[in-house]
Amino acid sequence: MSINANVMNVVDGISVIDSEYYSKDFAAIYLIRQKNKVTIIETGTNYSVPLVKEALSQIGLSFSAVSFVIPTHVHLDHAGGAGLLMKQCQNATLVVHPRGARHLIDPSKLVSGAEAVYGKEKFKEYYGEIIPIDANRVIEAGDNFILDFNGRELRFIDTPGHARHHFCVWDMATKSMFTGDTFGISYRDLDHHDDIYILPSTSPVQFDPESLIHSINRIMEFKPERVCLTHFSAIKPTKKAVNKLIESIHFVSDLAIKNADKNDAESIIYNNMMDYFLEGLNEIGFQNNDLTKERLSLDVQINTQGLIYWQKNRQG
Repeated sequence: MSINANVMNVVDGISVIDSEYYSKDFAAIYLIRQKNKVTIIETGTNYSVPLVKEALSQIGLSFSAVSFVIPTHVHLDHAGGAGLLMKQCQNATLVVHPRGARHLIDPSKLVSGAEAVYGKEKFKEYYGEIIPIDANRVIEAGDNFILDFNGRELRFIDTPGHARHHFCVWDMATKSMFTGDTFGISYRDLDHHDDIYILPSTSPVQFDPESLIHSINRIMEFKPERVCLTHFSAIKPTKKAVNKLIESIHFVSDLAIKNADKNDAESIIYNNMMDYFLEGLNEIGFQNNDLTKERLSLDVQINTQGLIYWQKNRQG
């Protein structure tokens, strides 16, 4: 069966591909090219690895050209394919947050936790076998760590709030920040002309609104020309969009505080959050609510679970 990787140019030297996780244009993988070398940011799942191979071949390169593999954090839509990708990319080093490294070196806890959520059969269907990574091939990148990528500086910024094992990656050469889930979720098919809408990601189990807002503000201190979201692709972080994102974090946090103890907490939080996001999209002129509900349903469901977990954890 032929593999058809949808490779899109972000800016000179950076391209993005659809990892084909869950649905079309849901989760991104980025390729940074510096001369004849490549750094991969985010890995998707094991099923994304053939797409990476095809994307490399489209620019005349192969797995042997990959110098670094960098998941922004170890949630499996970002790092599930890291072990298999490292197995294929024999010249590559994995760069990961210090809090996440042990989970990719020994993924047993990641696997058991995900299997508890999905069940073993569904887990295998979504992710395949999570392959451990040799600790000798791993760099732990703390705050302000500088990576020399073939003469190009990549700087790592500790950005908790979505997860404590999350960093963002600053590419000074293009003034691009690779933000994982810290800078939220924004889908290109929901844009309206030049207006974008970003919603926060509050998925389990380490959501912390104060830390998340601090991390977003820190990202903006770099004055990025673009933020490269995993969900999905690169956007220009306008002041209007950023202010709305921070407002949204306050809204969903307050929603959880008020309702997490109620018997029907999940439905209350889900429905109110969905209505709030639909209203935000309507404000920028995007008014296809049926399409939007379908597009955002998984995100709102996962956000709801994360908010309820956050409140229960805070309470005791």
